[in-house]
Amino acid sequence: MAISQKLHTKLVQKLILTPSLQQAIKLLPMSTLELSELLNQEMVENPLLEENIEEQQQAEATPETPPEKVEEKPAQEKTDTWDDQDYEYFFGDYLDDGYRPRTPTEVRELPPIENTLSTSASLSDHLLWQLSMQSSDPTTRAVGEAVIGNLDDDGYLVATVDELATMGPWSIETVEAGLALVQGFDPVGVAARDLQECLLLQLRHPGLAGTQDETVIAETIVSQHMRLLQNHQIPELARKVGLSIEELKQHVDIIQRLDPKPGSRFNPSQSQYVIPDVHIVKVEDQYVAVLNEEGLPQLRISPVYRRLLDKGSENSDETRAYVKDKFRSALWLIKSVEQRQKTIHKVATSLINFQRDFLDHGIEYLRPLVLRDVANDIGMHESTVSRVVTNKYMHTPQGVFEMKYFFHSGIASSYGEAVSSVTIKQRIRKIIEAEDGRKPLSDSKIVSMLQKEGLDLARRTIAKYREELKIPTSNQRKVLY
Repeated sequence: MAISQKLHTKLVQKLILTPSLQQAIKLLPMSTLELSELLNQEMVENPLLEENIEEQQQAEATPETPPEKVEEKPAQEKTDTWDDQDYEYFFGDYLDDGYRPRTPTEVRELPPIENTLSTSASLSDHLLWQLSMQSSDPTTRAVGEAVIGNLDDDGYLVATVDELATMGPWSIETVEAGLALVQGFDPVGVAARDLQECLLLQLRHPGLAGTQDETVIAETIVSQHMRLLQNHQIPELARKVGLSIEELKQHVDIIQRLDPKPGSRFNPSQSQYVIPDVHIVKVEDQYVAVLNEEGLPQLRISPVYRRLLDKGSENSDETRAYVKDKFRSALWLIKSVEQRQKTIHKVATSLINFQRDFLDHGIEYLRPLVLRDVANDIGMHESTVSRVVTNKYMHTPQGVFEMKYFFHSGIASSYGEAVSSVTIKQRIRKIIEAEDGRKPLSDSKIVSMLQKEGLDLARRTIAKYREELKIPTSNQRKVLY
């Protein structure tokens, strides 16, 4: 059997993502801070990109080579495949020395250096300082450092005694002695292995819990009846310890004053500041979306490097090829950033149109909305809208919200219009806040109340929303009251 090679023509359709399209897709889900870091990095790597500064515009307003001289070149020199006219047609605005793609933002001064707080000592530093003051024995200090090194942010020991013993040539008794030493440090209750031990360490500390008799009863509750205490089974707990509910209350109050996370005050969570990507401003009777471009560098093509592409310049082919490549990359990046800003503005404007009642009156007027609604409104695909609302925040008259916050499923009501699930959760929260603590409302009762308002929901739906709001059941709320 003979094998031969033949050529065949075949017509197929393929979806190909060009580099420029890939770049535009990559920029969409970025936050303003991430985009700013990317643009600054691109300016470092691409010499044709530079930040548009007003002083530079004035200094470079007059080009060195007038355009007439380029036209006077002989025809034989026009053999370069670089088509200047096409790029001038598509990117003419960006090639202008004085082009400013967006309105420059005002420069804000940084706070004075004296208003800057110094770094506070961590829990580990605080304990190591006490260890250095308490013991000079090398073995004890080594065991203590091992214990301190295995504490979490709340001050709990996350390693067992056996695991600590394998970290060095130490016996179990030596590790337990080092652990007992660290457990006596400030804050009281640190290096405990669980919540029960943490509370017991605090109750046994002199003068922290109360009188001797109160301490004994509180220790009994924590050591023997911790489950009943955690489940708020107060009547059963009172029967177990042989006290009335009124007598038990003072001992429970002592336990409630203890710190379940003694190390947390030395490791405070850092405040996460949100910089809105879009500001919703009310102009007369209309809401307008304004993009927050503070901190974004205003990019332009460097006129100095662009002159290297002039046909009259005496540069090598290698230099011109390098500049052309960087020139294309710079143009597509500027275009992609501009397209990203336009897309975000379109989505924000569409959200204003859909959620006008929310902007006027608050969360109770939030409309149910899905990505498809906005996509159809602005003429884009749902995936594009999904990328736009990722990691983006919007400043509205009702507060700062993530753009994803405005997309929620709807529940049909008896008066025709669908109601957002967020609105229903807000209504459930207000109903429970207004209830009588002695007679808390059950989920079934809340269902009946919402049915009178035209909202037909199942009891399990109310229970699910209540759990998402982290609200206890009616029985638990009655015990807590």
